Amino acid sequence: MRTLSRVHVEALQDAGHECLLITSDQHYEKTAPRPYERVLDPRPKDMRTVGPLLRTVREARRWRPHVVVVELVWDPRWTLFTRLAPSVHLIHDDQPHDETEVRPGWQRRLFARFSERATRVVAFSDHVAKRLPYPASVVPLTSDVPETDLPEPPIERHDFVLYGRMAPYKNVPVALRAWEQHLLSGQHKGDRLLLLGDGPLDVSEQDLPPRCEWRRERYSYADVLPLLARAKASLVHYRLATQSGVQLLSMQLGVTPIVSDSGGLAEFQPPDEPGIGVDDVEGLAAVFGELADPDVAQRRGDASRKHFERKFSAAQAVDRLADVLAQAARDDS
Repeated sequence: MRTLSRVHVEALQDAGHECLLITSDQHYEKTAPRPYERVLDPRPKDMRTVGPLLRTVREARRWRPHVVVVELVWDPRWTLFTRLAPSVHLIHDDQPHDETEVRPGWQRRLFARFSERATRVVAFSDHVAKRLPYPASVVPLTSDVPETDLPEPPIERHDFVLYGRMAPYKNVPVALRAWEQHLLSGQHKGDRLLLLGDGPLDVSEQDLPPRCEWRRERYSYADVLPLLARAKASLVHYRLATQSGVQLLSMQLGVTPIVSDSGGLAEFQPPDEPGIGVDDVEGLAAVFGELADPDVAQRRGDASRKHFERKFSAAQAVDRLADVLAQAARDDS
């Protein structure tokens, strides 16, 4: 979550708040630390990590925060930071998406302890908030790509993109069957279906239909944003409901996200873009056919961009987050 944390921190700074970000270098987007960042190695069994951790704890204590924000933390030593001020726990999902995301028991207990001891808990959707065993404030989820990093709008659109970690819940076999049907429909306009990302997906090169490519590697945003920005649509047709960063990034780029009725959150989706049945191959193929028309793809992509700006911009998300942080600080005073 390092990239999203940076977006939150910089929007909070723009609103006049002082922030110190203590994080780790586990995101695939590798960048140098910024002035407000302290990057630690979260490996408790490695004694070389103890000195940097204790120095950062001392710095944070001298800094005297009004509130400590906790996100995805799996190093139990980092509980030292939560003792410095009232804590607010940010929770992205209420359950693992599939068996590949199940964490060890001790990590799940650690994560639960952060929520139990937090002054406030934040979820990024009504969907997740309703499924948590404790009250949670809802803050809009925003994209982890700053507006300044977006590529220029494309001159023309082509291809469909499925981007991210290729895990079972991404529902790729259904997408491939729908793509095959689209190729035979007479509505295909020469586009490719691009799968961008690595992961444990059990699909071989031989299983891929024509005009489909799986570029099986980890991408930096600089590599993938131009491909996604010029796509006719982004496939987010997942099997399990998820607060999808890809869904939001697609809208931010002006690309229509195609979601399932059980895997894409309706509260995120643009108007007039309903979810498609999770096993509805024909319905998904029909949407491929509609969006194959570049004029239709452009019009619906523009509507998606406007929807993002209206509901999910960084400024709007942080305006609500700042309110929750202020309430947490007051609750403890």
